[in-house]
Amino acid sequence: MLTRRSRTLALCALPVLALFGAAAFAPLPFTLAQPGTTANVLGDDDGTPVISIQGTPTRPTKGQLRMTTIVATAPTADVGLGDVIDSWFRTDRAVMPRDSVYPSGGSEKEIEKHNLDDMAKSQDSAVDAALHYLGKKPGSVDVTLHLADVGGPSAGLFFALGIVDKLDGDGSGGDLTGGRTIAGTGTIQADGEVGAVGGVSLKTQAARRDGASVFLVPKAECKEAKSELPKGLRLIPVTTLKGAVDSLRALDHGGKVPGC
Repeated sequence: MLTRRSRTLALCALPVLALFGAAAFAPLPFTLAQPGTTANVLGDDDGTPVISIQGTPTRPTKGQLRMTTIVATAPTADVGLGDVIDSWFRTDRAVMPRDSVYPSGGSEKEIEKHNLDDMAKSQDSAVDAALHYLGKKPGSVDVTLHLADVGGPSAGLFFALGIVDKLDGDGSGGDLTGGRTIAGTGTIQADGEVGAVGGVSLKTQAARRDGASVFLVPKAECKEAKSELPKGLRLIPVTTLKGAVDSLRALDHGGKVPGC
């Protein structure tokens, strides 16, 4: 038989259980993400070079510079408590606030357009940063970047590195990659400043899966990159395009290379 106190506790528990039951089925403001594709910016995309340069001599390259992506649930997808709990305990999944992946307040088509616009701006900044670093004027060099079905600004650093490698390599006749498969991520400004991105721990997994041994990461995201770092993948923190180039040169010539 229930005492008055136990009856009170039981009655109070009912609303709590009801809330948990409702939360299990109610959509939550999260996005679920996993490692996405990677693309070698020194190679081709559907038969078209990712980086095409006219107006100045280019050099053949060896090795790979692979930009990385994540795959996220659609901005309108319903993510429930069960999905969040399942993903929370998996290393190949991440639970991210929806507004950290997608801009708020727009339709799915508007969000897609926003991401593609970000990619276009990122490409322009990458061209400006690379040519500025090399001391070349944009007016006499025509750079075209092509990478279908990828949105957002996080490939900026690798577009810039690809341009540098095609035009100058390591500056002494060798490849910027040293023949390695180098992967990474990072936004870039026209002055060469590298900025943080999202989903770094997932991108390291995509990089290692696709053969990378080195991963360039915005310095501010070292901690996140280390949290689920795959075995055999070396992290190099970067803050500028020049710093990234210097680190890759040092890596190939036995110099001091920064670490996270």
